[in-house]
Amino acid sequence: MCAIFGLLNKIVDENSAREALDRMVHRGPDDGMIWQEGEVCLGHRRLAILDLSSAGAQPMTDASGRYVIVFNGEIYNFVELKKELTAAGCEFKSNSDTEVLLYAYIKWGKDCLNRFNGMWAFAIWDREKKELFLSRDRYGVKPLFYTRYGMNERFFAFASEMKALTPFMKEVRPNRHLLSDPTLMTEYESTGECVIEEIERFPAGCCGYFYPATGELKVERYYETLSNLMEVPDSYEEQTALFREIFLDSCAIRMRSDVTLGTALSGGLDSSATICSMAHLSLNSKTERMGHNWQHAYVAAFPGTVMDERKYAKMVTDHLWIGSTEVVIDPIKALPKLENYLYLFEDVYLTSPIPMMELYGALRADGTIVTLDGHGADELFGGYTFDFINALKDAGSDENDRKMILDAYIESFPNDGSNAALKDRSYEAVERTFRKRDLKKRLKGMLSMRRENKMPEGFDKLDSLNKILYKSVHTNILPTLLRNYDRYSMANSVEIRMPFMDHRVVELAFSIGWRSKLHGGYSKSIIRDALSDIMPKEVAYRRTKIGFNTPIVEWMKGPMKEYFEDICADTSFANCDLINPGKVKAAVNHVIYDEGATLADGEKAFSLLYPYLWEMSFLKRCRS
Repeated sequence: MCAIFGLLNKIVDENSAREALDRMVHRGPDDGMIWQEGEVCLGHRRLAILDLSSAGAQPMTDASGRYVIVFNGEIYNFVELKKELTAAGCEFKSNSDTEVLLYAYIKWGKDCLNRFNGMWAFAIWDREKKELFLSRDRYGVKPLFYTRYGMNERFFAFASEMKALTPFMKEVRPNRHLLSDPTLMTEYESTGECVIEEIERFPAGCCGYFYPATGELKVERYYETLSNLMEVPDSYEEQTALFREIFLDSCAIRMRSDVTLGTALSGGLDSSATICSMAHLSLNSKTERMGHNWQHAYVAAFPGTVMDERKYAKMVTDHLWIGSTEVVIDPIKALPKLENYLYLFEDVYLTSPIPMMELYGALRADGTIVTLDGHGADELFGGYTFDFINALKDAGSDENDRKMILDAYIESFPNDGSNAALKDRSYEAVERTFRKRDLKKRLKGMLSMRRENKMPEGFDKLDSLNKILYKSVHTNILPTLLRNYDRYSMANSVEIRMPFMDHRVVELAFSIGWRSKLHGGYSKSIIRDALSDIMPKEVAYRRTKIGFNTPIVEWMKGPMKEYFEDICADTSFANCDLINPGKVKAAVNHVIYDEGATLADGEKAFSLLYPYLWEMSFLKRCRS
């Protein structure tokens, strides 16, 4: 896991290149190297995880000297690919996955991409053909940005983060379209648009060639989920067995590491399933290169707030007979670091990055470099109530199916009267609320002028729930979440691996129907039923969901009240042309002083304020 950087069609001195590369030192604190030849410059910051020796350093060149690679990510099945390439005559000098990736490209060209199980963004320079090959993993787990906005028409630069590109741009301008509309904050990550004008995001699931002689960039899609669906058994029990087999193998190959492994454990189903699978595999799997130093669970603690889930996390660690590290999130202690956190984050979002930055910082401080986390399960298997309630459209008039869906929905909320839509927790009341919300959503969609993402072939064959989940996975929630957690972790020099994002798991998720995700009246039922024998039953079948988030309302009313009041009184806030100061101040004051303020109110206030915080912490620093 690292940071990559490249400049083409521009002669740059090494000091300038290194200064830009080192803006990403947090992504790779172990080494930083630059390779230059004429108007081609490639740079790499290394976080050493596989083959910690200098043999794994980058930029890396093949034995012939023709190809030079810079690579950010992990190829989890590199052991199997290395055996295949060795049998074909390739000779290796390292035990790294980088060298395997390089020789896979030399052997198979761009067809190598569909052989990889991993997350990646890489560039390979062909010194003979004078062309650059670029690729990003299937779902965009690892970032890749580029710009053509240099001092000549054929200029091209790429990097893992935008801040490494801005020193070489003619001008650094904010994208006012994105920043002026908070509703776009979970929409733009799946597009080419970025918060900086003239920087573009290389698309997930794509590869391309840049030709310096002409300045042309040709991008093509090599992967689409719906073109890779699998034949699945008809019975739910057999589907469950298939999921278990794939998921356990996904965890096993993601445990390949030469450094310490751990888990960010929330006590929810997804992270608990992940660490319990790691424990099971450590005793039962013979997977090559699998690390067995995995017993490191880190639990974010929010004392006195509804976000605190230590009780459930302890059930998991007690079940596994391991300890845990509680990371108490104190916003007052974190406040002096907030400006730098926002600079490292680069983008804008709905809430504060403090809890996540602090959690992964604690992992790093404790010597845990790699964490296997449960991200992606909610979006793939229907973990969010606002998603899976749409299965009512699939159930039609079948009373048993409708009851199964409504049970899953109603039982996902605490029975404390806190949810207005569940006053009497009756099926009829929930269905009425759903119909009203669905009608309002459809009317809003008809009136919206926002461009809809074109859906791929096969989308219309999905059931209603899977259509919702496909959009969640590919166009809004998940791309944003993947972006966020890349930044939270890499800001602290920690690598997150996500077993639920294995392409086989994703393909299975869209190959099964809605009933297999809500079986028995439980959300994400196939995960629960597949892994319940290796988990505490109270966690495996726990229906209520909180999720890892910021207790933004409690913080704004309490320990961060003065911070937000001071911001709204600052002259720079009043003069910021990226926001409507009056509107933002009113939203902030509503959360601070109104006893009825909700989490949605808190996220609205923070998202309205975020462009100002972004300008002060990121934009001004990039311009300096």
